[in-house]
Amino acid sequence: MDFPPARQRFYQEIHQPDEAIDLARAALYIAQEEYPPLDPEEYLNALDVMAAEVEERLPPERYPLRVIQALNRYLYEDLGYVGNAAQYYDPRNSYLNDVIERRRGIPITLSLVYLEVAKRVGFPMAGVGMPGHFLIRPTVADMDILIDPFHQGAVMFAEDCQERLSQVYGRSVELRPEFLQPVSNRQFLARMLTNLKMIYLNQEDLPRSLSMVERILMLFPDAPQEQRDRGILYYHLGRWPEASLDLEAYLDQVPTARDAKLIRNLLAQMSGS
Repeated sequence: MDFPPARQRFYQEIHQPDEAIDLARAALYIAQEEYPPLDPEEYLNALDVMAAEVEERLPPERYPLRVIQALNRYLYEDLGYVGNAAQYYDPRNSYLNDVIERRRGIPITLSLVYLEVAKRVGFPMAGVGMPGHFLIRPTVADMDILIDPFHQGAVMFAEDCQERLSQVYGRSVELRPEFLQPVSNRQFLARMLTNLKMIYLNQEDLPRSLSMVERILMLFPDAPQEQRDRGILYYHLGRWPEASLDLEAYLDQVPTARDAKLIRNLLAQMSGS
């Protein structure tokens, strides 16, 4: 199948070593498929300009906490970036171009803006994919703190993460060490795409949901649940030959899956047996 140019650019960007993937550029290629006229260079330049303005605000001695304070003042006080809690599931919160233009987003996209500006001023950070909430952390040695870009760049410790996790789920949830581990660039992008996939599923926009799943599978070709979901979307879109291939492959990978009976019923229906 011929993919749109933005999809091809996304594919090229992610098919290199993980550490070489340009997160902002890849995220803009995701957005470019939704907004074909979008020029990624315009938004990459906007991030460069932001970083240059932060540079002017940095103190001579760049202690990590002072850099964080400068980033927070600039992004949240000067520019007015804010977590869009009122319209959390607006898809525009998940497209980097919209987030830069509207200065509002969800945890992962605000994290991306923060990460990219921090990287440009020589303060590298990494994403932390805590369940239900995305954070970032400096990669500076011996600095065991996290930053919450959705909440005005609040500085957090592990105990605060435990409290935030319980807030997200509305009940006490055990904070496991792996919840606070840095994510890879591919995992970061997959989480962005998963957010959009779920938003569009809830809107019953199956073609857009499918486009997100297709790109997740570009990142992680062997992800059985995504292959299943693509097969189910193909089924509902009337693309039964493709649906059958995906669902059979899913059962081959996970023959004892909890939904195996349902998947076999779908396959039987498509085969007419």
